[in-house]
Amino acid sequence: MVMKNEKIPDPKELEKELGEFLAKKFGGTVKLATPIVMSQEMNKDEIEGRTRISKPKINFDLKPEDLVAYLDQYIVKQDEAKAILSTKICTHFNRIKYWHKHQGQIAEMVGSIKNNVLMLGPTGVGKTYMIRLIAQKIGVPFVKGDATKFSETGYVGGDVEDLVRDLVREAEGDLERAQYGIIYIDEIDKIASSKNLVGADVSRTGVQRALLKPMEDTEVDLKVPHDPISMLQEIERFRKTGKRDKNSINTRHILFIMSGAFNGLEEIIRKRLVNHGIGFSAQVDKLKEDRILSKVKAEDLIKYGFESEFIGRLPVRTVFEPLEEQDLYTILLNPNNPIILGKKLDFAAYGISIKFAPEALQLLAEKAYADNTGARGLVSAVERALMIFERKLPSSGIDYFPVTAEVVQEPDKWLSMLTNRKQSKTIKQIFDRLCQVEMNAVAQYLESNRNSFSEKYGIPLTASRIRLISEFYCAHIMDTDRIMKFVNGIYEQIKNMEMLFLKKQGITLVLEEEAVDLLIAQAMDSNNKDMDFLYQKTFSDFEYGLKLVRDKTGVNRFFITSRALLDPERFISDLLKEGKSDMQANENSAQPPLPLERT
Repeated sequence: MVMKNEKIPDPKELEKELGEFLAKKFGGTVKLATPIVMSQEMNKDEIEGRTRISKPKINFDLKPEDLVAYLDQYIVKQDEAKAILSTKICTHFNRIKYWHKHQGQIAEMVGSIKNNVLMLGPTGVGKTYMIRLIAQKIGVPFVKGDATKFSETGYVGGDVEDLVRDLVREAEGDLERAQYGIIYIDEIDKIASSKNLVGADVSRTGVQRALLKPMEDTEVDLKVPHDPISMLQEIERFRKTGKRDKNSINTRHILFIMSGAFNGLEEIIRKRLVNHGIGFSAQVDKLKEDRILSKVKAEDLIKYGFESEFIGRLPVRTVFEPLEEQDLYTILLNPNNPIILGKKLDFAAYGISIKFAPEALQLLAEKAYADNTGARGLVSAVERALMIFERKLPSSGIDYFPVTAEVVQEPDKWLSMLTNRKQSKTIKQIFDRLCQVEMNAVAQYLESNRNSFSEKYGIPLTASRIRLISEFYCAHIMDTDRIMKFVNGIYEQIKNMEMLFLKKQGITLVLEEEAVDLLIAQAMDSNNKDMDFLYQKTFSDFEYGLKLVRDKTGVNRFFITSRALLDPERFISDLLKEGKSDMQANENSAQPPLPLERT
């Protein structure tokens, strides 16, 4: 009720006050949705047309071997896990694609079993990293959940369905993409019911049962009942887009992948194997602990504390091997390793270039292995070794930081040396040597993956091209995949230059691979920012000259070498000379033969 002399609040002021109140109470996730004024002329068909959700078919054409080759570029060891995951995940998505292609001709089988995966193995062996790589390669949305949160809250069902809603958010509201996503739940062994508990372990078995329907086929409501935040978000979305979003998402095609360390499961498996027959225990004793896990069966997991219905929905199982010290060293050597690339970024933020000697990486792997936490120990080992340098060097004004074995072993001594201006020349020499070592290592890596890279990007990896990519890697902080995409973009634009020259001049140019490499190098130097300038710089000298050659010789197709690009005038001059010689030869051959001399 408004008093007689009281000012009626302005709608905009009221909206602002309500917005501030909601922001204080709910944070930035809730905003006030102002009323939408729709034109009365907008008919029903137009409204329905705006809200209709398009359903493009899934685009997936990867083969298992292609995915294995991709994972080999990033992940050390785990050959069996790579093979199993690549095969079953590719089959899952190709099966969806097949169903879409033949939709209307065949019906989906009732009770069809998805290729949901259970991964077993110690911590820090690359389980999460592998699934992230796969989701990134396939191009589907991916969310990760922690099973311990489900068991801790004791709130059965809500958290599980939130993972599906998170998948929709990860797909930026695109339900078509979200329904083909991957949900990854780590530490799943933590929701196994306790074997020492008397009575039902309700919170853990309850979470298992809550996962049953989403893992198979169910509709998950995107709007949480009695949640004002989700309702306000829906109003805000409608205000911006004018679309009435679908209220639920089906989990039929969502792939669930679970993982855990499963400590204590080895003993259950060992007992079963020993009881399998007399004299078999000796063979069991010879098996390593990681090989014991490879013998796991459904009955072992049920004894461990899982419901039989839950295990039945995880038909694909794979075991990850523990990492040895040499494996950790190999991880650090990999040019796509995010730990070293991340540390390069840390120092680059202060204008410092950093390179690692193989001997230093070996020492860091040794320290990480002692932590017994798998690849996770590498992060801690690198941080411990370089923390003092990361703190002190930004204030020293140095530009280069070569990490040698001595840097790891005697940090104080080398910190003093690095900050001593008299030693700058020596430091730069060591740094340059490590640059060469890194370039050689990257070149060797590219050479060993030559076929997969060439096939993936459609670019022949010549020796000179490998050298170019290795040099670019050393000068920039990028993994090989991003560099290959960058080079592929340049390569395609260079090929487009050939077509453009034909369109403009009516003359066919064929750039030899060595000439393409020269242009790639020039484009890399300019960071691929001005390809039009590169075209003018490269081909302007050829336009008039090649027309002249064509008019005199009739030749309309020319092969351009790197020497021709570097000295176009001499190249055209040589063509004119060759054309003149050919014409003279043709004239001579066209004269009538001399009469034979009579004896």
